[in-house]
Amino acid sequence: MKGVILTLFIAYTATSLARLPGVSVMGPLVIAILLGMAWRGLMDIPTDAAAGIRFASQKLLRAGIVLLGMRLSLSDIARAGVKVPIVAGLSIAVAMGVALWIARQLNVERRLGMLTACGTAICGAAAVVAVAPQIKANESETAAAAAAVALLGTAFTLLDLALVPLLPWGAAAQGMFLGGTLHEIAHVVAASFPFGEKTADTALIVKLTRVALLVPVALAISALWRDSPRAADRTEGRRTRLGNVPVPWFILGFLGVAVLHTWFSVPEGVKTSAVQTAYFLLAMAMAGLGLSADWVTLRRLGTRALAVGGGASLALSLFDAFLVSFLRP
Repeated sequence: MKGVILTLFIAYTATSLARLPGVSVMGPLVIAILLGMAWRGLMDIPTDAAAGIRFASQKLLRAGIVLLGMRLSLSDIARAGVKVPIVAGLSIAVAMGVALWIARQLNVERRLGMLTACGTAICGAAAVVAVAPQIKANESETAAAAAAVALLGTAFTLLDLALVPLLPWGAAAQGMFLGGTLHEIAHVVAASFPFGEKTADTALIVKLTRVALLVPVALAISALWRDSPRAADRTEGRRTRLGNVPVPWFILGFLGVAVLHTWFSVPEGVKTSAVQTAYFLLAMAMAGLGLSADWVTLRRLGTRALAVGGGASLALSLFDAFLVSFLRP
């Protein structure tokens, strides 16, 4: 409970600061991440707050995403067209390929390289946690990869906020780029929010498509890793590994709310309240993300994970910039 209250306080503070001139350009979500990271670095966090912080950064994030479906209708999703799966699929392939190549060049431990590749390519720490059981990664490797991806995602969020407005793109192209490159759903929402609804909606659709690909990618990794002669453990059965792959059910919730918004007449007041609630829940999730930044683990294992993830993130950004420029009308 203490952790939830702490994220609530940080989210409220971030929302208030976002109304100030000169600060509003970042939006409450980015501010919440930065405040959370600053709190973690400068102040003590009670041990019994960890569960609440984890609840905010995971459960409230998904609840906020589900409610954001109220901003979209099925016609919006259909209008996004075939470009969405193209951007999502190629983004994952490029990011994973580059990350694994860098890991080999730097002699990074194989499991750490794979976890960082998945976190960079698909959906941040959630992908790291999902893939870890498939490759028998230990807690230190999982924590280092998750922390590195979270920090890189925050850094690239701030970088994109500064650079994207300078590019000759419309709202849809901005959304495709942000949704195709940033690590966490939270980062995508935070970076796209200041650019308006069309950018934010497109970015979210692209990002959720990447998240939906987590299951098939994790299944493929499980099969290939099990069959690899270099796999650390060849005795565990396929059934156990595959049973650990989580299905991102919140995507179905997001689509369900979008269906509700499409087929039924939702009062404007209800829609506005739902979206406002969604963004406040997301601000709490941002705060939890910042509060979870593990500086000790990063100093020990994270340098290598940061090198792999940073190189892959940069390559992905450059690739998607060319891809989006090619695909835009």
